[in-house]
Amino acid sequence: LILHFINKCSSHFLPSLPENKILVAQHPLLIVTNQTATLVCNYTYNGTGKEFRASLHKGTDSSVEVCFISWNSTKIRSNSTKEFNCQGDHDKDKVIFNLWNMNANQTDIYFCKIEVMYPPPYVYNEKSNGTVIHVKVFFALSLETPTQIQEPQSAIPLWILATVTGILALYSMLITAGFFNYWQKSKKRMYHQSDYMNMTPRHPPYKNKGYPSYAPTRDYTAYRS
Repeated sequence: LILHFINKCSSHFLPSLPENKILVAQHPLLIVTNQTATLVCNYTYNGTGKEFRASLHKGTDSSVEVCFISWNSTKIRSNSTKEFNCQGDHDKDKVIFNLWNMNANQTDIYFCKIEVMYPPPYVYNEKSNGTVIHVKVFFALSLETPTQIQEPQSAIPLWILATVTGILALYSMLITAGFFNYWQKSKKRMYHQSDYMNMTPRHPPYKNKGYPSYAPTRDYTAYRS
């Protein structure tokens, strides 16, 4: 009787847990190296719900629903959006979301949402801390690929390039030599033309205007004899 009285009294001082409340716990970080991720949503529920719906949301504002799963006592139904490859599964007090063919653009924070659909009242969990899924994509390259990338073969063979370069160089030298030879000949022609002078004798400029300026000078030695 004493123990029953103590337990009865203590029950008035302990806070009673609210009914129809859902708590969700997630792992804070999940690193994906093979494009496949398994996100587990552990939850606790103390209500009497019979039909549930669990969904996975992407982004800090949970604006993108990745996939969902719904179940009751008899069947389970799962579906995902076109942008994701996702499949949900329910196991007692946890929901497992399997994702595959993930890419680096899908790196983000993901939240689990658990809802009681029936019977009323409608209940869902408060927003958890979420799980950051970091997708690392590795490109598998064969041993021959780096060699082909590091030493790309030219579309034109090397010997053709060398031949064309040699022909152009020889052609340039011939043009230069021809131009130099033409310049030398032109220089000599101009030099010879400048050596010819007008040898026609001209009369000195006398003051007597009777003689024309172009008359030849008279030879007086003929009258001495």
